[in-house]
Amino acid sequence: MQCFTRQGTKAEEKALDEESQRIAAENASRLGLQDDADLKFLLKGCSLCKVRSSSWKKDRFYKLQEDCKTIWYDSKKINRCAADNIFSIKDIECIRQGHESEGLKHHASDNPSNRCLSIIFKDYARTNLDLVAKSEADANHWVSGLNKVIKNSGSMSKIQKLEHWVSIRLQKADKNKDNMMTFEELKDFLHDINIEVEDLYAKELFKKYDQSGSNKLKKEEIEEFYKELTKQEEIDNAFIEYSGKDGTMTEAVLLKFLREKQKEDVGPEYAARLIEKYELNEIAKKDSKMTRDGFLMYLLSPEGNILNPAHKEVYQDMKQPLSHYFISSSHNTYLMVGQLNGPSSTEAYVKALSKGCRCMELDCWDGSDGEPVIYHGYTFTSKILFKDVIQAIKSYAFKASQYPVVLSLENHCSLEQQTMMAQHMKNILGDMLLTKPIDGKTEEFPSPEDLKGKILVKGKKLNGLNDSDDSVEAGDVSDEDEAAEIDNEAVQDQLKNKEKTAKLKLSKELSDLVVYCKSIHFPGFEEAKEQPFYEMSSFDENKAFRLAQESGHEFVLYNTQLLSRIYPAGGRIDSSNFKPMEMWNVGSQIVAMNFQTPCKEMDLYQGKFQENGNSGYILKPSFLLDKRSKFDPNSSTPGEWLKPKAFKVKVISAQQLPKANPSKTTSIVDPVVTVEVHGVADDNAEKQTQCIKNNGLNPQWNETFEFVVNVPELALIRFLVEDYDLISRNDFIGQYTLPFTSLQKGYRHIPLLSNSGDQHPSATLFVYTEVTE
Repeated sequence: MQCFTRQGTKAEEKALDEESQRIAAENASRLGLQDDADLKFLLKGCSLCKVRSSSWKKDRFYKLQEDCKTIWYDSKKINRCAADNIFSIKDIECIRQGHESEGLKHHASDNPSNRCLSIIFKDYARTNLDLVAKSEADANHWVSGLNKVIKNSGSMSKIQKLEHWVSIRLQKADKNKDNMMTFEELKDFLHDINIEVEDLYAKELFKKYDQSGSNKLKKEEIEEFYKELTKQEEIDNAFIEYSGKDGTMTEAVLLKFLREKQKEDVGPEYAARLIEKYELNEIAKKDSKMTRDGFLMYLLSPEGNILNPAHKEVYQDMKQPLSHYFISSSHNTYLMVGQLNGPSSTEAYVKALSKGCRCMELDCWDGSDGEPVIYHGYTFTSKILFKDVIQAIKSYAFKASQYPVVLSLENHCSLEQQTMMAQHMKNILGDMLLTKPIDGKTEEFPSPEDLKGKILVKGKKLNGLNDSDDSVEAGDVSDEDEAAEIDNEAVQDQLKNKEKTAKLKLSKELSDLVVYCKSIHFPGFEEAKEQPFYEMSSFDENKAFRLAQESGHEFVLYNTQLLSRIYPAGGRIDSSNFKPMEMWNVGSQIVAMNFQTPCKEMDLYQGKFQENGNSGYILKPSFLLDKRSKFDPNSSTPGEWLKPKAFKVKVISAQQLPKANPSKTTSIVDPVVTVEVHGVADDNAEKQTQCIKNNGLNPQWNETFEFVVNVPELALIRFLVEDYDLISRNDFIGQYTLPFTSLQKGYRHIPLLSNSGDQHPSATLFVYTEVTE
């Protein structure tokens, strides 16, 4: 949006209003919401009270813009550009109605719940937008309308998303809103879509498509011009190779393509289903044929994605013992940013759960008024009530996944407040809380299937799983290694002095809630052979990496019978992360990461856990489950794990890449692609394409790389796109990571994800992959 005040004659203003309404109607139609009352209300806009604190509550005007993708609001800040007063629908994680955020609970509890709403953003660093509407009807319009826009935007086909993306940029370039484009507007359009071409070439193209000779391109001429710019020759060549003289593929020919190029073991019914689903031409569809447009639609669909669609659902055996699974786990879950200062928030738990996290950490300390609190002890991070965290977990534990959640307690509380913790968990969680062995299972772990909908507590325990609780009183237990995570000299001194004075006393009520996850100090690999299955240890990354390097095979065997939790070293005060691969390679189930920090390590983490329906549980390979396994990730010992694959990938092109830094409107990206293999040490490798200058719209590489993947069941493939810089570090544009065993062969589009792990609306890579023995 430009920084200007609309001025002109009434006729001009009327024409602009009519054009805005036409554009809004067109975009509403793309969303399938052309006659929707909620959407019409959002497009008109209304005043809402923005709440920041008990003393800061101000009315602001909010409206959905004509693109149906961004929300504009007024601001009283002096010299603020209107372009700063917008946020995108794609940045919203969810909308909640009622007092469902910390801000509204604490600062607007006197307002009727049905008039309150919160817009929750995906980015951890971005504050929730807490609002109070003038009426319940207004609040309902906003909640219902935004939910529809988000849902329908997500369900648009790739072609529809591309059309919407182009339409918005054309509207932005059309300065005088006459629905036509001059040469100067065309140059602005090209710049906005991230491509730079020489004036001479641009003029030639402009002249070619200006059929009327009016020095303006009409809408249909602009569309043809854009098609010329975005032509994907590799797709055309693949289609021509298989299509007949009439320019179509028959069902039989499409099946041949699927088997020969895509290496899919499918039958005629699958080819017929693709034609029925993706062919746009009704005549061709009736004749069971696929045109070039239908072929493109298929390649841009989930079936044409590099990730096997079957792995987007829960497809693994979920009836094995809990210790047989990698479990998505968060470290210091309550933190929104760094480890020494900054906010703790219940919202951090909600965000982690929405990303499929199944094991979360709660650092518990004595609070005022007898109420335990959660924060990073001996630091300046803010505090949140333990009971508020448990309430948030109850509300969101099973929205993303039905499989069990583990609460990892780091307990620093007095006996009285430990008992209060136990009471809160029992009262708030009710039947969700596991308080005794399920179905009498006391010899081995129950399965994730057995534990669906259950919340488990991990912590210290005064007795064993089979011992009677009746005779046990509160008592001393040795402290957990994790009590001193912060690598800060002053903080360490405080901890050491405090811990010299007394051992941790454990409340019987809290101890009783620990069933299958009893925390103990690591006794050593030999001694651990005598441990009962329900005892588990936690390791900081330094100790864990040392053990993995020095005793990789012993660590593998340890994790075949016991759970282990690995967490980041205390020196990571910026909430950075370690590489999780080495810990998965030795079979560690609970590899805890700082979810709040976008980084390469979290890319790998989310890439691994996106399979199996994003359930938060991934079944470990059989060689990491066998108690007699000979597997050692540090050696190339032959075994069932050694299944060398030749992996060949041709990086063909990219489409609609975003600018690396959107605030630099004059910049055009110089994209470069890196293909990375992450797995056991022998498999780790990466290769990079050449840089394509000044083209983020449709850069073409056509470069082929070859890798050998020796242990495919532990390998991840990461595709990274960056803006190349000769003298400084490349800027991140997008990436996509997936398990090697989930990779589809043949011609595939790869959706690119942002730094925070969210999908860019229309940015993709196009590749051709082969996997052979």
